[in-house]
Amino acid sequence: MSVKSQHSPKIWIDPDDAPELTDDFFERAVWRIGDKIVSRDEAQAEAGKRRGRPAGSGTKVSTTIRFDAEVLAAFKSTGDGWQTRMNDALKEWLSSH
Repeated sequence: MSVKSQHSPKIWIDPDDAPELTDDFFERAVWRIGDKIVSRDEAQAEAGKRRGRPAGSGTKVSTTIRFDAEVLAAFKSTGDGWQTRMNDALKEWLSSH
């Protein structure tokens, strides 16, 4: 049944039941990052950090380009960071030509 019974008591919540969150309240608090207890300053610094992927340098441009399979495979085989190494190789070529 989706209708509330007329005979059930209404729940009353006193707005004065919740304590005021003063600076003293936060000073006495135990601050944690995960399971590690830290200072208030450390907790606030952690809360201020940006989450997710780091912002880019702003100097790169996204594009689509096609390479021969063996060229791409050679760079990828060098492991993580292959795009940066490919970019560096192209910069080196530009400086010598």
